[in-house]
Amino acid sequence: MKKILEMITEQIEKAFAEAGYDAAYGKVTLSNRPDLCEYQCNGAMAAAKAYKKAPVMIANDVVAKLAGGEMFSEAAAVNPGFINLKLNDEFLADYLRKMQEDGNLSVEKTAEPKKMIIDYGGANVAKPLHVGHLRSAIIGESIKRMGRFLGHDMTGDVHLGDWGLQMGLVITELKKRQPDLIYFDETFEGEYPEQPPFTISELEDIYPAASAYSKEDPEYKKEAMEATFQLQQGRRGYQAVLKHILNVSVTDLKKNYENLDVHFDLWKGESDAQPYIPDMVQYMKDEGYAHLDDGALVVDVKEEGDTKEIPPCMILKSDGASLYNTTDLATIVERMKLYDPDEIIYVVDKRQELYFTQVFRCARKTKLVKEDTKLEFLGFGTMNGKDGKPFKTREGGVMRLESLIAGINEEMYKKITDNHDIDPEEAKETAKIVGLSALKYGDLSNQASKDYIFDIDRFTSFEGNTGPYILYTIVRIKSILNKYKENGGNASGCVIGTAAGSGEKDLMLILSRFNSAVENAFEELAPHKICAYIYDLANAFNKFYHETKILAEEDESRKAGFIKLLQLCRDVLEQCISLLGFSAPERM
Repeated sequence: MKKILEMITEQIEKAFAEAGYDAAYGKVTLSNRPDLCEYQCNGAMAAAKAYKKAPVMIANDVVAKLAGGEMFSEAAAVNPGFINLKLNDEFLADYLRKMQEDGNLSVEKTAEPKKMIIDYGGANVAKPLHVGHLRSAIIGESIKRMGRFLGHDMTGDVHLGDWGLQMGLVITELKKRQPDLIYFDETFEGEYPEQPPFTISELEDIYPAASAYSKEDPEYKKEAMEATFQLQQGRRGYQAVLKHILNVSVTDLKKNYENLDVHFDLWKGESDAQPYIPDMVQYMKDEGYAHLDDGALVVDVKEEGDTKEIPPCMILKSDGASLYNTTDLATIVERMKLYDPDEIIYVVDKRQELYFTQVFRCARKTKLVKEDTKLEFLGFGTMNGKDGKPFKTREGGVMRLESLIAGINEEMYKKITDNHDIDPEEAKETAKIVGLSALKYGDLSNQASKDYIFDIDRFTSFEGNTGPYILYTIVRIKSILNKYKENGGNASGCVIGTAAGSGEKDLMLILSRFNSAVENAFEELAPHKICAYIYDLANAFNKFYHETKILAEEDESRKAGFIKLLQLCRDVLEQCISLLGFSAPERM
């Protein structure tokens, strides 16, 4: 369906043209004075200079051409030259009826679907997920869902950290603890065991112990670096240990991401890019893109007009070792070869912006991507505690993500059982659903690039701009619809009626803007815009609910019209929260 703002703009552009002015002046926006009008056009102000005419005279000429039309109940020229517009109630109701009949609730699938890879996990194997992994996971998941809803081919890649020194540290510590394992016998030529020599709990203990020990003992760190080198050179036993690490870690990571309702299409890691590195490095040398600088192989990526220093992108260190840059560039090579995407979006901590500037420029300069392939960096801020510093446990350590989720679920369980007489098992399930909304909405309602304060009391509140408030609104609508049905009501042959009051019209106006909200949010990679939209929608519904006797309405046709409006409101709200990555329970 065409966006309602486009339809209004077309009508005003036509009126400008019929009045003898350039149609381009007919741009319409939402009113910044909703107490005076619903939409406004300020084009007459801009046209005044071109036509050497008072703006209010131009506005009056345009308004005269709108007289008798079906779109507006009111079109007025206001000094010094604004055009104030109010939609006709029947026009608005008809738009919502068509919206309700549309399987996509008025959102048009894109005419030019793109193939996009979205890199939004960044979890490290052998380590548990912690709060620092939260933002990437839920922002990326939301953007992926929005893109799919609009018809794009979205592929989510977790891009695991499974290479480098951390793997050498795990191998070294495992060897120290279990030196007799066959993985460390270089003469062994048979098949390695299918069962891993550690559990996830043991693995999560091995890495931090190894990391801490390497900082105290230079010889230990040297041994770990040698193990890393041998792993990367293909030593069989170490490759087998890596395979175990991946299997054990990924199984646990999938479980934890599942608890966040976050799902990846690809479970690739840095190790998957390694086979592409030798040919990529040789190509950069042969084509003259890379040169030696103090023994290191680099590509210059500074450009004219840079206002700050952009260092060269290092491809290989002076000892020939690869770096994160090398792996990320090789990953781009792999993605172009296997998937040929139109766009790759990276959802990463905003502090990595300079690094990704280097990588993207290097990929373009060396022609690893096509000219029209878009590389997009979406940097997010940190989640901070009430002290304004990065969120920690009470003991001062980094909090595990599953501990954070458990804490929110516990808080929601208390609130649900304190307010209602409810079966404990049902309360636990409901607490999980509502807790996830509190966590995700609390994060996504903030602009991604901004830092924010994680406040469990505010996020779990049923009042204000929170996930539980949005869910409570949806559950309230479901309750009314269920009561209507239980009382024998049937609105199947009915349609949304015209607005009887200002509260009902406000609700209808916000519903009509759903398609604009979704398209704009995806275009700007901004889930917070979906949050802002549904908060406005929830507020408009609750205002309408408090001032309208919906089920007590005596006119059955009018009541059925209310029910159809509520059904549309429920569907839009549920579609929005699905785009944000959570769902609503049947009752709370």
